[in-house]
Amino acid sequence: MEITRIERIRKKLHEIIYEADTPFGKLFDVILLLLIIVSIISVMLESVASIRFLYGTELAIIEWIITGFFTLEYIGRIIAVKRPLKYIFSFYGIIDLLATLPAYIDLLFPGWHFLVSLRAVRLLRVFRILKLAHFVGASNQLVVALKKSRLKIAVFLFSVIVLCIILGTIMYMIEGPEHGFTSIPMSIYWTIVTLTTVGFGDITPATPFGQFVSMIIMILGYGIIAVPTGLVTAEFMSKDRKVHENTQVCPNCSADHHRDDAKFCYHCGHTL
Repeated sequence: MEITRIERIRKKLHEIIYEADTPFGKLFDVILLLLIIVSIISVMLESVASIRFLYGTELAIIEWIITGFFTLEYIGRIIAVKRPLKYIFSFYGIIDLLATLPAYIDLLFPGWHFLVSLRAVRLLRVFRILKLAHFVGASNQLVVALKKSRLKIAVFLFSVIVLCIILGTIMYMIEGPEHGFTSIPMSIYWTIVTLTTVGFGDITPATPFGQFVSMIIMILGYGIIAVPTGLVTAEFMSKDRKVHENTQVCPNCSADHHRDDAKFCYHCGHTL
């Protein structure tokens, strides 16, 4: 009987913390996001000397209240799942831990509390909470497109590196140390900066031939930027995928991204 009661409590805790489909789950996540925003703002304000002098105590109290909430939330997330280690070593598990520890570390090593800005990463949960499935789906498709075109991009980047080495060597031979091109590595660095259209203000070619080559490099820069974009775009538009809005997380194995019509976990078969 006691075991059944504990399982019910764990199931309810899982629905509140990990699900965004229930009213309590959505309310919990919205409160969590608001606290994250307040925490980040308080840390930013504390970095201003005049504000810290006037309201340092109040900001510290706010930070410790929020830290206490995040500590309880982190413990609750571990209790709510059957495989806590899977959550602890997951992406969000590590971020949740790193977002909580700085306040405690600051007690021993002052100055580390500014690392609580890592909590901004947790704002990524807003996509799940507000059901912005189209944005989530688009980001997933972008990741898939990048993976499919990674070999083409790798070949392209290798070609760009070779081109920068050749052009940098040419500029070293044309301009020489007297015009700022003191070595081939420095000339290659100038070529890369010029090719990416950033500009290297300290070194400029002085000879007409060097200026002509630099114009070619700058024009190539615009074309080079367009190539990887075209490769990824082609993969991104090649196939339209249905975007599922299901926010359920499996209470047994913590798997997410289930189909909208899913009744069981695709990973372990546990009832959702």
